[in-house]
Amino acid sequence: MVADLGGMQPVINLLMKDVVIPLRRPELLRWLGVRPVTGILLHRPPGCGKTALAHAIANETGVPFHKTSATELVSGVSGASEENIRSLFNYRTAPSINFARSDGAASEMDTSQSSDVEKIKPAEGYVVVIGATNRPDAVDRALRRPGRFDREICVGVPDEDARRQILEKLTRSLRTHVEGGQFDLDKITRVTPGFVGADLKALVDQAGSQAIDRFIDVKMNENGPNWWRHPCSQNEMESLSVTMDNFEEAIKMAQPSLRREGFSSVPDVKWADVGGLDSLKQELDRCIVRCIKHPELYKKFGVDMQDGFLLFGPPGCGKTLIAKAVAHDAGANFIYKKGPELLTKYVGESESGVRKIFAHARTNSPCIIFFDEIDALTAKRGNEGAWVVERVVNQLLTELGSSSDQGVFVIGATNRIDVIDDALLRPNRFGRKHFVPLPGANERASILKSLASSGKKPLSPSVDLDALARREECNNLPGADLASITAKEILQSLVEEILCKLIQHHASMLIDLAICGWDPATKHTAPY
Repeated sequence: MVADLGGMQPVINLLMKDVVIPLRRPELLRWLGVRPVTGILLHRPPGCGKTALAHAIANETGVPFHKTSATELVSGVSGASEENIRSLFNYRTAPSINFARSDGAASEMDTSQSSDVEKIKPAEGYVVVIGATNRPDAVDRALRRPGRFDREICVGVPDEDARRQILEKLTRSLRTHVEGGQFDLDKITRVTPGFVGADLKALVDQAGSQAIDRFIDVKMNENGPNWWRHPCSQNEMESLSVTMDNFEEAIKMAQPSLRREGFSSVPDVKWADVGGLDSLKQELDRCIVRCIKHPELYKKFGVDMQDGFLLFGPPGCGKTLIAKAVAHDAGANFIYKKGPELLTKYVGESESGVRKIFAHARTNSPCIIFFDEIDALTAKRGNEGAWVVERVVNQLLTELGSSSDQGVFVIGATNRIDVIDDALLRPNRFGRKHFVPLPGANERASILKSLASSGKKPLSPSVDLDALARREECNNLPGADLASITAKEILQSLVEEILCKLIQHHASMLIDLAICGWDPATKHTAPY
């Protein structure tokens, strides 16, 4: 049923209009003389619910539903593939819905199969073909035109609201329990960016497995390994429930599909972890975070957010850290790439990599793309030896001009803005350029406080971070060096603590040995 699907209402509305209404109320189209849609292609990415959506729509129509796959259609016997394709349009069962799923392996047809598609006449009865693929670009172009697959619908990655709706559907029959409060679906929603429907279902199943494992451990400790031979009491059954702790453990073990598709995990870096840079934080929050969280307000007032951000300055000043904080606070999908990673020795591969990154981002918007060390990709054109990256620069120029209006936000970071091609530094490309300087005394104090507050080891009251930040030795130290110093001090403190415990342990052992050695001696020693 359509009511069982969460977070897919926009796609459901399109399919209701293009499939359900023509099948349930065909007189409307006949009255207007309008040709109904005969083919719909659902695409991108795996696990988003394309198959479940097709089943639900077919259930709403009440017409016969025939399911097949590309591997079943393609045959090694001459003529068999064409016959299988023709059998999809069995007019004796019209009206009906045929659902064909492909992973791209069998999407490209040979010449004879393509010719057979060209010979297919419009159905005498109404037969709708719904195709599903993870690779729309691999589908033969003979099928991707009006009269064949009239509609192409992208079933995108669910955003935060959609994930909550999906989790509500998945957990409505789940027995949950939280000590002293309510089960917090909002928290689970916030920490699962990039999860598609299949990932969320696997997460719920894993949380249930964690609850079962916890119950089994308790029973084994109480009744031994043969506890399962005896039925559980009603009180024991009442104690069995899925908790937030089970979900938190399951999230640690989860591997979202987007991670396998080239997306990065959302960094666990908050604004509080970034010391100083207050003006830059406010600018990024205003231009990216709020635009992602409240897009309707920006569209209402016609605010243009097409410019990318370019952060430049000395190494170690927090450019990468603040980009990660933006991704965390926005809760959007996140792609993190270092410039040198995209350069390959094969002609055309580098620009193809850039195209794929932006294509993934547009399909799964809102999305933040962060290019670290972007100067490796954007050397000035015309210089000797720069021909290797000239094609990459041209591709970036093409992609940057049409990204932000589709929910894609680009941030670049570099230590050498002087080598970047000038065309990339103009408005609508990297139009917002921000210098990230070495921290001053106040910023160093803020960084040290952030580092101290993020650690689990309590800070001694005798440590004055403000005075430490103003010491002459700390002048011109970037945030990365301050973090290194803090880590070394924590390590030194840990070593001293371990040594102290070892000394205490050995001292107690010596005392025990002395006592043990003294008692027997007194028994055998006669007084004078």
